[in-house]
Amino acid sequence: MNKVIAYYDRFDEWGRLDREPIEFIINLHHIESMLPPQGHILDNGAGPGKYAVELARLGYRMTLTDLTPSSVDAAKRKAAEFGVLDQFEGFYAADARDLSMLPDEHVDAALMLGPLYHLQTEEGRVSAVKELHRVTKPGGLVFVAVMSKTRFLMNSLMQPEHWKPNHTVEGIRRFLQTGTFDHADEGRFTGAYYFDIAEVNPFMESQGFESVKLIGSSSVAGAMTPEQWDYWRRQGDEAYRQVLDIVIQESENPYSLGTASHLLYIGRKV
Repeated sequence: MNKVIAYYDRFDEWGRLDREPIEFIINLHHIESMLPPQGHILDNGAGPGKYAVELARLGYRMTLTDLTPSSVDAAKRKAAEFGVLDQFEGFYAADARDLSMLPDEHVDAALMLGPLYHLQTEEGRVSAVKELHRVTKPGGLVFVAVMSKTRFLMNSLMQPEHWKPNHTVEGIRRFLQTGTFDHADEGRFTGAYYFDIAEVNPFMESQGFESVKLIGSSSVAGAMTPEQWDYWRRQGDEAYRQVLDIVIQESENPYSLGTASHLLYIGRKV
C-alpha cells in the first residue's frame, strides 16, 4: 500500500471534488437523503474529509479513518477550518482492512468511498467489507464506492496511449478477465480493481448486507467538460438547478450505470 500512500501524499483529493463536483453532489444527495436524522457516522478511507466535514456541518457525529497520514492531518485542518472539529470523535491513520481501534457495532452508518478500488485482491476487499460490517450497528446503512469496469473499458478504447498497458487488444482482454489495472508510470493514479456492475450487489450481500440501491456517481454527466456545464449555467439559476435535478434522478437509472466511472453501493447491515 506504499504506492497508494505516496500517490495521495501528492494528490489534492479535496480539490478534485471541487473541480469535478458532480460526483460529490450526487453522492452527497443520496447519502443525506437516506441517513437517519442524527447519529454517529464512520467515514472510512475519507481522504482529506470532504464528505465527513459536510456531514459534521449537518450535525452528525463523525469518526474518520484513512490510510494516508497526511490526508488524516488535512482532514483535521479542514474540520477546524469549518468549525466542526468538536463533531469528530476521532481521526485515525488506518488500513480499511483493520479497524481494530473501533469496537463492534460502534457506528450508526458508514461510508467507504475509496478503499475498495485500491484493494486488488479479493481477500483484501473481503477483509475491508467484513470490517465495515463489524463496526456498523445492525440495520445501519453503508455507502461504498467502487469503480466500473465498463467505464474504464470505454476510457481505454478512447485514449489507449493514456491507459497503457490497455493500449493493446491483449492488455484490454487481460483487464476484462481480471478487473485489475496496473502500470509502471510514476505519478499516475495507482493500480486499481474495477468491478463488473453485475457483481457489486452479490459481493456485498455475501458479506452480510442487504442491497438497497446502486447508483452512478457521475450519472450521465461524467464526461461533460467545464465549457459544456457553462452552457447550462448561462441558462440561469433555475434552469441549471433543474438540469442538476435531472442528472441526480438519472443516477439511479440502471441502464446508465456503465457510463459512470464510480458507482455508489447503498446497503443495510443485516
